[in-house]
Formats: sequence, structure tokens, C-alpha cells
Amino acid sequence: MGGDVSLGALPTAHAHGGSLGITGPTPRIFSSYQDFGPAQIQILSSKKRFVAVSAGRRFGKTMTGLYRVLCDVLSGPQRIGYYIGPTERQAEEMGWRPLLDIVPAPLIRRLRHSELQIELVNGSLIKLHGPQSLRGPGLDFAFLDEFAYMPPELWPEVVRPMLADREGGALLASTPRGLNHFYDLYLEAQTRADWAAFRFPTSSGGYVSEAELELLRATMDPKQFAQEILASFELQSGRVYHAFSRHLNVTDVPLVHGPKLLVGMDFNVNPMTAVITQKIGDECHVSDEIVLPNSNTFEMMEELVRRYPEQHGVVYPDPSCTARKTSASVGETDHAIIRRSGWDVYPTQQHPIVDRINNVNAMFQNANGKPRLFIDHKCKNLIRSLESLTYKEGTHVPDKSSGHDHIVDALGYLIVVVFPMVRHEVTFSRVQI
Repeated sequence: MGGDVSLGALPTAHAHGGSLGITGPTPRIFSSYQDFGPAQIQILSSKKRFVAVSAGRRFGKTMTGLYRVLCDVLSGPQRIGYYIGPTERQAEEMGWRPLLDIVPAPLIRRLRHSELQIELVNGSLIKLHGPQSLRGPGLDFAFLDEFAYMPPELWPEVVRPMLADREGGALLASTPRGLNHFYDLYLEAQTRADWAAFRFPTSSGGYVSEAELELLRATMDPKQFAQEILASFELQSGRVYHAFSRHLNVTDVPLVHGPKLLVGMDFNVNPMTAVITQKIGDECHVSDEIVLPNSNTFEMMEELVRRYPEQHGVVYPDPSCTARKTSASVGETDHAIIRRSGWDVYPTQQHPIVDRINNVNAMFQNANGKPRLFIDHKCKNLIRSLESLTYKEGTHVPDKSSGHDHIVDALGYLIVVVFPMVRHEVTFSRVQI
């Protein structure tokens, strides 16, 4: 394994440093020996503009991605390549030393450790960065390392636009973390002409011995080993909505003419969420979702009316909103804003969280294996939250720190009222004989 890989040809720089100057027609060739095997070379050889890689721990994702960044910025002058880690600190810990190892010293014009960046003799720049404060410069190439552990909006809303003016490329690599946004991106990459998608277990990297892999297999549970070592996308353990299955519950759910729209709504400000459903027989069909960051009830109803101008229905809101004053209009309650928008409000009551969860799980699949709750493919936030919300370790309390609770709560407020579980009550009467 391994090979002597040419990094490209550069004109000779002035001996005293400073700006790059061409002193003759003969270029200098720099090479860097890197220990890459067939799997890494397959990634590096891809001609696709964007590449998604799911790989096991210790596969060599970081070194492969950094080498890809280096090759890109050496392909021309004044190019900009970013290595992006889950946090600024992790970017430094994961990427700085490997970057110094792969860049030949004669190619470095200026090294700024405090700014985590290297300027090369051709005027190109490599910079390490966390997800924060990324907006700004255009990029020729971006490598997102452990993307499954980054905010889901980082790629579509921040990094992808940074590549637009330079028509840059990107490599997004990670070990899976359940069926989260990285899983969605990996699936989408397989359907797009400008994307390549690869999946490699740890063993394909060539850095971990078979004996060590067997030791890991003996000490990790099957699901953990499948995710961390085999790079398999696994459902997380301790899921709150354990009965939900993409295979059973996700399909095409068009609106049906006739039945009114039923909307579950959660009043968390960031994000504010709603699910749009219809009751078809004894089934709940979820056809759409609305997720508004930093919003309020007025804006939510504005969006609902914009999407469904000719339709009205009933909103099943967060029970806490009964007397809550929205920030959109001082002195006006959320219920009043909903009614003023032409929609009815069902004054929901507080139900125990466990009842709401059990009710939703029973709708996904009852004891006979029958599903009665179906969700449209486009409801990506709802699907992701159903798969990702877990209990706090050792408890039956949903872990709200992940932010996955809001849109599933919106669904639960509606389900527990419109599709209540049957309660069998037995009463005893005293009979005198």
C-alpha cells in the first residue's frame, strides 16, 4: 500500500522569498509519499464535483480529505481550500498536524498557526475552520470532516453557496451517526449526476489490523460495531419513537380533496414547527411540514395561509399556548392569531408525555403490525427527528438537548386528540342479594 504521488509543478520562487516569480521555463516537481490504499485512491480519483464518503473509524478520512484539498489548491494560483471540522478546536486537533505532515516544506510561503492557515508559494491558501463564522469568502474546495456531527444546515445553507462563484468542489466524509442529515445526504448523492457516494468499513483503510478488529467486535455491541466500524447507517438505541419505520410509514402522501386539513403545531420560537395532516378513515396522512427558525405564531399562520390559500381546517396547538402572548403582536394570544387567520383552534389539554408518545407509536404500528400513520417523503425534518430523538440515558425522559423534540411534539399534540388510544375501563358495583 502507498505510493509516490506527484502534487504538481510550480515555477521556481525567488531565493529570498516574497512574491512568486518565474525565473526559468523549468518547473520544480514536488512529491509527497502518502500511505494510501485502493479505497482512498478510489475517493481521490473521483471526477465528480461533490463526493460523499461514509467510512468506519480510523479509515483515514482526515488524511485523505486533506490530501484532496492540497491537490486542489495546487492545481492553480490563488485558490482557496477549507478543512472544516465539527468545532474550531476539533478542526485544529484533527487536522493541523496531518496537514503539516502532507505539505512539503518548499511549498509553504507563510504558516500562521494562530489562524490555522497555510499560504503556499503559488498564492493559494489552506485554512482549517469550525462551523461558526464561515460565511464570507468564495471557496475552490471544501472538506467537511465528520459531517454527521455538524449542524444539518451547514452544507446547504453555508458551505454550498461559498462554492458557487468559483464553481468549487467538496468532499463530505463521516462515520455515520444514526439516520441523521448525513444519511439523507448520502442517499441523495447516489441519485445526483454531479455526486459520487462511497461507503468503506474500517478494514478497507488498511490502518487497523484484523486482530484489532476482532478485539473491537468482541467488546462492542452489534449495532455499535456496525455503525462505528462497518460504516453502516443504524437506528439509534433508546429511540423514543421506536415503532417508526421508513419502510412502513414513509411514502407519497398527496392531499386528498374533501377532508379538512388538521395541523399540529408546536410554539417553540426557534424553530417553530407544524405538521399538515388529513384524517383518512382511521389513518393519519402527514403531507407536509413547516419549520420556521426564530419565528412566531403570526409568521407561522402567514406561511400556512400562503401554502394553502383555498383551504382551511383545525389547528391542534401546544397546550401551553392557551393564554400565551406571541411576540408578533403585544396583547394578542396565539389562539386569537390563529382564528384571525381563518383557522379553527382545538383547545388541547395537557396529556402526560408518556401517553402522547405511546399514542404516536401505536399509530406507526399496532400490536398486529398494522400502520395507520403515514408521512410524505418531503417531510425530512419530521422523519429525521422521529429517527433521532432518544431518551436520556437510564431514564424514560426524552432528551430535548438535540432539538429533535419540537416537530414530533407538534405531531403528538394532534394525534393524542384526533386518534386517541382506546381506554378499557372496568367498574365494579356493589350488588345486594
